[in-house]
Amino acid sequence: MSPSAIEAIAHNTSLTSLETYFGNSKSSYLEINGVNTPKQLIGNALKKRVQNIDHDTCEPGDEDTFFVADLGEVYRQHMRWKKNLPRVKPFYAVKCNPDPQVIRLLAELGTGFDCASKTEIEQVLKSGVEPHRIIYAQPCKTNSYVRYAATQGVKQMTFDNTDELYKIKKLFPGAELFLRISTDDSSSLCRLSLKFGAAMDTTNELLALANELELNVVGVSFHVGSGASDPMAFIRAVQDARAVFNQAENYGYSFHTLDVGGGFSSDTFDAMAAVLSSALDEYFPSHINIIGEPGRYYVASAFTLACHVIARRTIQNTQRGEDSYMLYMNDGLYGNFSSIMFDHQNPVAQVLRRGDRFYYDTIAAQASRDGTEYSIWGPTCDGIDRIAESIRFDHSLDMGDWLYFEEMGAYTKCSATRFNGFSDSHDVIYVSSEPGAKALLGMNLLAPLI
Repeated sequence: MSPSAIEAIAHNTSLTSLETYFGNSKSSYLEINGVNTPKQLIGNALKKRVQNIDHDTCEPGDEDTFFVADLGEVYRQHMRWKKNLPRVKPFYAVKCNPDPQVIRLLAELGTGFDCASKTEIEQVLKSGVEPHRIIYAQPCKTNSYVRYAATQGVKQMTFDNTDELYKIKKLFPGAELFLRISTDDSSSLCRLSLKFGAAMDTTNELLALANELELNVVGVSFHVGSGASDPMAFIRAVQDARAVFNQAENYGYSFHTLDVGGGFSSDTFDAMAAVLSSALDEYFPSHINIIGEPGRYYVASAFTLACHVIARRTIQNTQRGEDSYMLYMNDGLYGNFSSIMFDHQNPVAQVLRRGDRFYYDTIAAQASRDGTEYSIWGPTCDGIDRIAESIRFDHSLDMGDWLYFEEMGAYTKCSATRFNGFSDSHDVIYVSSEPGAKALLGMNLLAPLI
């Protein structure tokens, strides 16, 4: 579907209340007539779900943590990408959040997909995505996964060492290869060049071997690190990539594609995109294809997580003359908050419901300076399972109350575990604050929820 057709849908589609089911797990689509802001849609979804839970009679699992995902936010991020990086075709990094409806939407919007394993490739292919829209962006691949990619026609893949070239020659000599180079990713949240990427003084050797093995190297890839914050990292990486493009000509290669990787975050995107776009125009002529691998950029702000307070413990402090409390939630570091440990995130709790009152998107939901002090803990028996060391609210929170956390779409659900027997599978309620997203997913002709 063309961009103009998508824009036409966005302006001419009305909102409809609906619910549908996908696969074996229940996933609700919620759209409410007359509600036209993202916050209203998300708030209504949160409220409706929590109101339907009776903590005195519900079955185990009914009061589990759950997400509300606004697919309209994913849609808006895509349009923002096209506006700011028109030369760069996004290949969504599936590992960040393999949510099936996110993948469906991005597939309809025409993106490609960055996959790192057989399972990710299989999921994307089953969504109807053509093999040429997938890059197997894993420099060190499992043998059987390479064979699988070959049988499925997924030709694009990366490499950064000689051993990988011999592997590909044996298992998939028809692959279209990208030489991944290392970059300065010291300003990123999660450094990747410590593990992947060929140093610039080894690229000549790698190109010579690829030529000797008669392998088809088509371009260069790099990654400035997940959650990058220094625009200069892109400039240096683009310059290095240009040098490798020139180097490849000595071996008869005529590269046609540059993969600028990921590292994009919503809050720094405009500035980073401006620097990257300028560097691309300076070093790479218009006939060179440019692709990127955004992950968190698309989904971080689209998902809100709601958690139930399952227990409270009073901590008496005679010196200060006030009590504080430990709140225990039904989710923690071993669940959807694993990003605290390995992604350097700091999720901020807000009050969703206290007693019978809802506070979503109000001043009363937010932390205060002078309120009651709480620490927030996950449900496991591990002492490191702590979400917040100290936070104050102008509420007396107790068992049965609910908290919510925004910006929970990146590296959360995808890395949840079953440690201590807690579930790693949590419901997602989908809403769409953009009619265009709703239309692309066929979210219509269904009975209303309310």
